[in-house]
Amino acid sequence: MKLVKAIIRPSKLPDVLRALYQAKITGLTVSNVRGHGGEVKVVETYRGTTAKMELKDKIMIDIGVSDEFVETAIEVICDSAHTGHVGDGKIFVQPVERIIRVRTREEDMAAVTPVR
Repeated sequence: MKLVKAIIRPSKLPDVLRALYQAKITGLTVSNVRGHGGEVKVVETYRGTTAKMELKDKIMIDIGVSDEFVETAIEVICDSAHTGHVGDGKIFVQPVERIIRVRTREEDMAAVTPVR
């Protein structure tokens, strides 16, 4: 089981959600976040340290998937979030030790959506 965390442009959220649903990946959480990566607008130097000062609005999507769906999720997100410009986002894949579905108390693979 893995946790796929994708940070994308807000404008690409409808495209990414549509593509994920078409790939049968439906269990997810969407959060509004702020951050910066390669798209630098304001850079300041303070006491010898350079800092990026402007944070951009982004969307973070968290998806708990079975190992079989990790590559599918990555491909779907990359294809649907891509613009070709700096700031398209990042995807992080993390191992998950345990998952519990609160409603049924199903655990691990039984609690992950989807399972093939």
